[in-house]
Amino acid sequence: MFFIDTIETEGLGNRSYLAGGAATAVAIDTPRDIDRVLAAAAVRGVRISRVVETHVHNDYVTGGPELARLTGAAYLVPAAARVSFARTPVADGDTVAVDDGISLRALATPGHTPHHTSYVLEEGARVAAVFTGGSLLIGSVGRPDLVEPRLTEELARAQHASAHRLAAELPDETPVLPTHGFGSFCSSSQSEGDATTIGKEKNVNDALTKDVDSFVAGLLAGLEDVPAYYAHMGPANAAGPIPVDLGAPPLTDAADIAERLAAGEWVVDLRNRIAFADGHVAGSFNFEADGKIATYLAWMIPRGKPVTLLADSPAQLAAAQRELVRVGIDRPAAAATGTPRDWTADGHAPRSFPRAAFADLAARASGSEAVVLDVRRNSERAKGWITGSVHIPVHDLHRRLAEVPPGTVWVHCAGGMRAGIAASLLDAAGRDVVAVDDSFDAASQAGLPLTAGS
Repeated sequence: MFFIDTIETEGLGNRSYLAGGAATAVAIDTPRDIDRVLAAAAVRGVRISRVVETHVHNDYVTGGPELARLTGAAYLVPAAARVSFARTPVADGDTVAVDDGISLRALATPGHTPHHTSYVLEEGARVAAVFTGGSLLIGSVGRPDLVEPRLTEELARAQHASAHRLAAELPDETPVLPTHGFGSFCSSSQSEGDATTIGKEKNVNDALTKDVDSFVAGLLAGLEDVPAYYAHMGPANAAGPIPVDLGAPPLTDAADIAERLAAGEWVVDLRNRIAFADGHVAGSFNFEADGKIATYLAWMIPRGKPVTLLADSPAQLAAAQRELVRVGIDRPAAAATGTPRDWTADGHAPRSFPRAAFADLAARASGSEAVVLDVRRNSERAKGWITGSVHIPVHDLHRRLAEVPPGTVWVHCAGGMRAGIAASLLDAAGRDVVAVDDSFDAASQAGLPLTAGS
């Protein structure tokens, strides 16, 4: 009998897998923090004999090379991928043994990248599952625009062909196990649902229900902005990442934090946005440890900029550090735990700013000088916005602060988390800010005038 264990990386919206039999197993699209994969193998009592990649990843640093080194496993990478390290090249149709009676068959599925390869898990003559990486996702496909702009349309057409190949060659009952699509920006659209099969995808996936021209047109029109850090992930993975270091960073104090802020370094407060609004170190930024810290901090911080992490507990600090190594932010320059009073230099007091709901925005004094700043993504804004609001997506705000008009800034997103990030950036820049911590659905219920989108 075979097994398949799913290893979730929720902050990045990805999944990795461990699959095998009684004695040995294969790891698919390994996360940077490989201890989770090793723990899963230990629970199963199996040895990892193969580590495979569906593609050279653009959204996270792989742990594949390190896992293969530590376990002595063969490291399988698509043959056409341009990498600078030793690996076992995999070509379309190659089959490797996983355990007694269990094998893995490579299936070329270009589209997300030119070399993308899916892997069919087979038990004897029976298809058990297919690991589709960034090819066929749940109700979607991996985006085709992360490699080279001139290849985007060609890769979009390849995604359509690859989806049809999977649908034609695999039984309808085959479970589809993708790496992306659970909140990952590598997905061309966000998935609904937690599981799927080839048969289900035939009925709902645009790649399988639309002709190629209609599919490509819709796919390209719906692509979101690409997180800035993606530009660094592919090269890091092609070069072969260094081993992960989750050791505790150097501890800091209030005087050192003040010096780091004065030097232009980033000081990031990991506490929740409610606590941050109530009190924080002047000049610090708020990226909640429980939010998408890896995505948004890595997206916004200048590459290589030193970062100091402030947390309310060692556990919160360790969790955030683990999230950040997955996107190549390997070592915080310093860290501290405690409260804002512990982190604020003598002679200074923590700063704060108000939080509000959309009803408070609607009820504000008429004629008061206020700016409504919408920090949602372009695709969200296109569905409707508060009339007269200014729009700057949160991932652009740190570079476009000068574009925010004068006055008190009421900043909102779709739910509150990104508004908290934006409010911290504005507060650090000396602006008067109100963080609207509310669902955007409440804007119309509060009577705010909305402009309908297309």
